[in-house]
Amino acid sequence: MTLSFIPAGVTGMIGTTEIVLILAVILLLFGGKKLPELMRGLGQGVRSFKQGMAEDPEKGNAAAADTEVKLPDEPKSGEQA
Repeated sequence: MTLSFIPAGVTGMIGTTEIVLILAVILLLFGGKKLPELMRGLGQGVRSFKQGMAEDPEKGNAAAADTEVKLPDEPKSGEQA
């Protein structure tokens, strides 16, 4: 006997009806005026991600090694954080 929270007929694929429903909810939440701005930001994020993935790994690691991370000072033994 297997326990499953997913009904037997569900394959895990998102269909057209689900996509339309999700888009309708997004339109109701953000409105028609804000939607193009959100999509533009999403597109720029995807573009930036693709450029970062296509970047030379050696070059990317060197850039990360150049950045210095400063940790906060530890409290002295008698002080509270």
